[in-house]
Amino acid sequence: MVTRKEVAELAGVSEATVSRVFNGLGPMKPATKERVLEAARQLDYHPNAIAQSFARRRSGNLGVVLPYMPKVHLFSTYYFAEILSGIGEQVREQGYDLLLSLLKPDESLDYTRLYRSQKVDACIILGARDTPQQRQSLQQLQEQGLPFCLVNQHFEGSTFYEVDADHAEGSYQAVRHLQEEGYRKIAFLNGSPEYSNSADRLQGYLRAMADAGLEVTPGLLLQGNYSRKSGYEAADQLWEQREQVEAVFAANDRMAIGLMQGLREKGWIAGRDFAVIGCDDSDSAKLSDPPLSSISVPFYEMGKEAARGVLAGFLHGESAKPVSVKLPTSLVVRQSSKGSPRK
Repeated sequence: MVTRKEVAELAGVSEATVSRVFNGLGPMKPATKERVLEAARQLDYHPNAIAQSFARRRSGNLGVVLPYMPKVHLFSTYYFAEILSGIGEQVREQGYDLLLSLLKPDESLDYTRLYRSQKVDACIILGARDTPQQRQSLQQLQEQGLPFCLVNQHFEGSTFYEVDADHAEGSYQAVRHLQEEGYRKIAFLNGSPEYSNSADRLQGYLRAMADAGLEVTPGLLLQGNYSRKSGYEAADQLWEQREQVEAVFAANDRMAIGLMQGLREKGWIAGRDFAVIGCDDSDSAKLSDPPLSSISVPFYEMGKEAARGVLAGFLHGESAKPVSVKLPTSLVVRQSSKGSPRK
């Protein structure tokens, strides 16, 4: 199947120019248009009907795909609430509306259905997981020239339009802070491996430990799934090896707070008997007992940037450029990471 990229290369123009020629958008030099059409004839290129129809008409909606998780109050979750607030603010400024679509884990990942029905002009995908089916579905969108953006997820080896945060650096700063407080036996409670930020935070943790010349034994690496329950359950494992652990960095606030609760029930208090740092800097971090140190992730700004970028691509008659935007994180220190290491 001949792609728009191949036509662009043969004609010596950009993919956006090929898109404008076949969709009849914007001014075009006759010689440039002829080069594109001749290249298409040589390659026997036939533009995707969905993409053509999509480019010529507008729904006025920006689609947002969210994972459907039974018994989870999705919109009260800090992560989703902040990103959606940022997206909503940006689309309001640009005169657009939001169309939310909930996708069950076992549901077919056919994102093109939103475009085929002319429901959306562009799409932002939240909660994507690195699975073969997910990669195939996103590749299909890209090949058809349908503008979309991923938030807080990147796919190694692919060139999708992604807006992410520097999770590796945030993790590094969290562990360095614990080391500066005098802690050496630092465990890491990570989330599900299907999310790229899990790998990024592990990378930052390992780099900080290596820079300090500290050994990472298997017992220091704990596994959760980003839920408070998984943090609470990790407390049992940590308690069994409490002599080998002085501090914990958790990959999100919910797991950190669950861990604090589980250890408190065993008589171990954060900020007194051990140190802990979370990630997200959610409202719960500020209200926990003790207040939880956390990595602040700019979810609101990520949502705004994703909406701005993907709509800019659509309004110019082209899909969003396959680039990675990475926003900085910062450490917020509270009582949970203070205190003297046990002697």
